Amino acid sequence: MPSADDLRRQFRSLHASGTFVMPNPHDVGTTKLLTTLGFPALATTSAGFASTLGRLDMTVARDELVEHVGRLTAATHLPFNVDSERLYGDDAAGIAECVGLLAGAGAAGCSIEDWNPATDRIDPIEVATARVGAAAEEARRLDVVLTARCENHLHGVDDLDDTIARLCAYRDAGAEVVYAPGLVAIAQIERVVGEVGLPVNCLLLPGGPSVAQLAAAGVRRVSLGSFFANLANAAVINAGKQLFAEGTLATPSLDRALLREAFTG
Repeated sequence: MPSADDLRRQFRSLHASGTFVMPNPHDVGTTKLLTTLGFPALATTSAGFASTLGRLDMTVARDELVEHVGRLTAATHLPFNVDSERLYGDDAAGIAECVGLLAGAGAAGCSIEDWNPATDRIDPIEVATARVGAAAEEARRLDVVLTARCENHLHGVDDLDDTIARLCAYRDAGAEVVYAPGLVAIAQIERVVGEVGLPVNCLLLPGGPSVAQLAAAGVRRVSLGSFFANLANAAVINAGKQLFAEGTLATPSLDRALLREAFTG
């Protein structure tokens, strides 16, 4: 297995050119399956992990996340980016401490969001920028790639000018990657790529632009968020409804050879 330092260097190099897909497993099993499929990096999903605990997104404690990250990084030879919500800190020291804990659990990258569930709104830009700066300082020290997220378009703030202003401020505060989940219009994505001037992560959505289209727009990194976790939960719900209503089951399409390879390799 490569060392944590090797994985961090490997992860950073992926952002240098081209476009790569970084899917989001939600447990050890899906980590092993996606590793076997040949992706160059993986990422956690806060909503997906919460669902494995029977909870909603943004209800997982910091120590639960750190333990989860340790289990997932131990299950793969690939670099892992962590969906770390607000980095669990109310001040600079708390944010830096969380970055350090995630690095210690094997993370090659982590993210920080500007949505505050306690106030039910996006942080003022000066507050969010200061928080990014605190995370970036510790991330640089540990050679962890920091992604700064603007959550506007997941929370009904469809103001692209504000999104770009925020991402530029986060860039200037030290973020190495930027991310505005929820953007689907190629013209808007191209504007973010062109105006921010950092590697851009984009969320792949059903019915939205393909990986090839995002690559043509200049997107450097593509992730899936909670898609696979939602897909798994939907399969259980739908099969359970059929079982309850009809007393029957449909045969799942499952590559058992791949499953054996992933779980015994």
